[in-house]
Amino acid sequence: DLAKRALTDHPDKFWGILNVDPNTGMEALRQIDRAIETWGPKLKSVHTWGTALLPQVALDDKKMYPIYAKCVEAGLPIVVYAGVPGPRLPMQAQLPMQLDEVCWFFPELKIVTRHGAEPWTELMVKLLLKWPNLYYSTSAFAPKHYPSDIIDFANTRGSDKIIFAGYWAAGLTLDRIFAELPNVPFRDEVWPKFLRENAERVFGGAPHPYPA
Repeated sequence: DLAKRALTDHPDKFWGILNVDPNTGMEALRQIDRAIETWGPKLKSVHTWGTALLPQVALDDKKMYPIYAKCVEAGLPIVVYAGVPGPRLPMQAQLPMQLDEVCWFFPELKIVTRHGAEPWTELMVKLLLKWPNLYYSTSAFAPKHYPSDIIDFANTRGSDKIIFAGYWAAGLTLDRIFAELPNVPFRDEVWPKFLRENAERVFGGAPHPYPA
């Protein structure tokens, strides 16, 4: 209810992200349709954390493919998780290498990863280089713990692929995040892209209308 109020009362400050459970089958697709109909351009992305579901749903699981297809149809990015999860849950559902086939099968789909992709950050950089519509967000990490592979990538060939994300209010305060950010060794030209421009480019477009 609070999120809906934020979108309704402050559309200039908030974007909507829709959480879906691929275990619900077609209902997940209907949920996306209803959200598009209700929120229109305020809805900017679909989200799935397959690791926390019962049963777990891996990034390349067949249950995810209808959701990926729906996102392509609707022109919506999808936010997923990569790397060893912090909670004591099996990690198989979010191994970064699973993204390779997904990106190959859905080249139009914009995918944004959360939660670091550690300890496979070198592999993640290779995937980001390989697939034009794959992106990396820095959620769940205090800025002083950003992986060096990701910082180096942003400073060289990946300035368009790395997106700022915090972890407030699930573990990191805004005060800590913004106190540490100035010490991250990004080049000057990387900061505007990292803090705003990449997110605007990936999430900023309105969903594509369905064909009549």
